[in-house]
Amino acid sequence: MADQDDVLQLIEDSAATSDEPIGRKWKVAVIDDDCAVHEGTRFALSDYNLNGQTLEILSAYSGAEGRELLRAHPDIAAILLDVIMETDDAGLELVEFIRHELRNETVRIILRTGQPGQAPERRVIVDYDINDYKAKTELTADKLFTSLTAALRSYQQLERMLETRRGLEIIIDAASTMYDFRSMQRLAEGVLTQIASLLNVDCAGILVLRDGRDVSHDFAVLAGSGCYRQLIGNFSPEELDQELRQIVEAAFQRRKNEYGENRTVLYIETGSGREVVVVLQAERQLSETDRSLVELFGSRLSIAFDNVILYQQLQDANAQLEERVAQRTRALSQANRRLSAQWLRLQRANGFKNEILGTVAHDLKNPLGVILGRTEMLTELIGAGASKDSINLQVEHIRDASRRLTSMVDNLISDAMADAFDITIRREPIDIAALVTEVAEANRPLAQNKQQLIEISAPLARVVGCDADRMREAIDNLMSNAIKYSPIGGNITVLVDGDDETTSISITDQGAGLSPEDIGRLFGRFQRLSAKPTAGESSTGLGLSIVKKIVDMHGGEVQAASSGPGEGATFTVTLPNFPDLA
Repeated sequence: MADQDDVLQLIEDSAATSDEPIGRKWKVAVIDDDCAVHEGTRFALSDYNLNGQTLEILSAYSGAEGRELLRAHPDIAAILLDVIMETDDAGLELVEFIRHELRNETVRIILRTGQPGQAPERRVIVDYDINDYKAKTELTADKLFTSLTAALRSYQQLERMLETRRGLEIIIDAASTMYDFRSMQRLAEGVLTQIASLLNVDCAGILVLRDGRDVSHDFAVLAGSGCYRQLIGNFSPEELDQELRQIVEAAFQRRKNEYGENRTVLYIETGSGREVVVVLQAERQLSETDRSLVELFGSRLSIAFDNVILYQQLQDANAQLEERVAQRTRALSQANRRLSAQWLRLQRANGFKNEILGTVAHDLKNPLGVILGRTEMLTELIGAGASKDSINLQVEHIRDASRRLTSMVDNLISDAMADAFDITIRREPIDIAALVTEVAEANRPLAQNKQQLIEISAPLARVVGCDADRMREAIDNLMSNAIKYSPIGGNITVLVDGDDETTSISITDQGAGLSPEDIGRLFGRFQRLSAKPTAGESSTGLGLSIVKKIVDMHGGEVQAASSGPGEGATFTVTLPNFPDLA
């Protein structure tokens, strides 16, 4: 930190600065950890004025504060920056931040240090993009004034160069994208910006276009700058300010440029007969050199405006052609989509047909054989005058085989419907615990026929967003499987549990269990497992594949676990809760 006598030794009081005139000000940042430096700088520059602009001095007391200040004020013109603040090179790090991270190449940086030996001047000037380097002891009020003036003039020149480049970029960009009216607007904006840059003045203006010399044609305001920026659009003459409207109409009648003390009116006629009028209001009268430059620039604009108009006409023709092509393309795309959909349906139907044929050939053949065989035996028994009990026994065998056939056909139809149509689920808040209890009660008579006990452990209410009909079908399949594969007199346990995100439904039986091979192919279609139903019930191999499809449609997961053959099995369905539906 610099000693108090190192900075502006002529300052002896802290008189308040005088009132500053209202208008644009140069923004100057003082970044130093010494409060006296801030006070002294403000006092020394209190009456500073350059080109009619006073100063707005912004303060930061560390490198970190300086970063925030530069982010908040990207239009700072000059920085008086201390080298040593919270660290020995805090100022130099801030320079790196300004030039490389903020990419601000226009702000002028005057480095000040109370300890010059810490950062030798030649190395700092070469290694860092700064504009001046001063020791605090040598930066008197006069030298501060001189250094700041040079920095502000340099900043002003850079800003003018950037403004000129921006105007040229707008025109060049418009030249490559002149395909619609907005490109005409961009060209007009570039014209206003470029004229202001060429004249090196801040000015307000508008650019209007009229289609031909017919006075009955309204003109359109293509671009506005300064106080006229709000006039952009297709304004009719009646919507303009009375004075401005008269100036534009007079220019169309006069058909030549007019230079006033604070106003310049340019008239341009394009090769296609269209007319352009530019009205500029500047703080100074244009010199002869300025006028020659503007007229030379304006003479080149007629070609640019004609090019935009020709591009507009070409775009209109292309748009009509593209619309016809688009209509034809849409028709072809729709036809292709219909053909693709039909092809997919045919593929799915063919695949399912093959599965049905395989099932008919294998699974349905056995019950049909039983029916035929028992029918023949029944015929023989009746012919031999057998007892009623013998006849009833054969009828019961035929009835059982018929039930198995009916069950297999029902499952095949259910699976065929799921494959033939893209079935969607309808989620709604469902008490899953009540649903599971309902399914268990519906299956209890089947369990009682095999002297089995179904035990249910479920909370009073467990709400899940799901399709009740589909989920009832899945749980019923798992429940009936547990009854089918559990031994006579066995127990079946049903558990509903979960957390804030998911709910699980577990069904455990005491059946023959599952081998690793069984678990690997458990949820496929028409799969035959090593375990057999304990009371001769039928099995199509479709139930678990239907369960998996339903659970997948809900975004859930179904898993099977078994300790091995003879150890029973547990099937667990895990569903997301969808709390927004609860």
